[in-house]
Amino acid sequence: MNKREERLMPDGVPKYIRCYDSGPDGSADRYTVVYTGKASGFSYVGMSGSPYHPQGVCQHGEGTNSPIDKPTYGHLGKKIKFADLPEDCKKVVISDYKELWRIE
Repeated sequence: MNKREERLMPDGVPKYIRCYDSGPDGSADRYTVVYTGKASGFSYVGMSGSPYHPQGVCQHGEGTNSPIDKPTYGHLGKKIKFADLPEDCKKVVISDYKELWRIE
């Protein structure tokens, strides 16, 4: 791991993200991750717990004037840690994050 990657992903965890869980209410996009920092613009991804499954959900979007979780985030659910995301959701986030920050 190079110094830039270690700075942007300490211990393999993306530094500039905010994660949310809307709970097991049956919504297709239970998990939302908002990418933050200069490289991200206002990007986010909404996912089911199994985003790679044929019936799973993984939809990317971008806010127009500000991040979708500002000024409030209640509509996205409860704030959670990256570690609390399902494994496949973590894979999506890491892949997106590396692309946004141009990490090899």
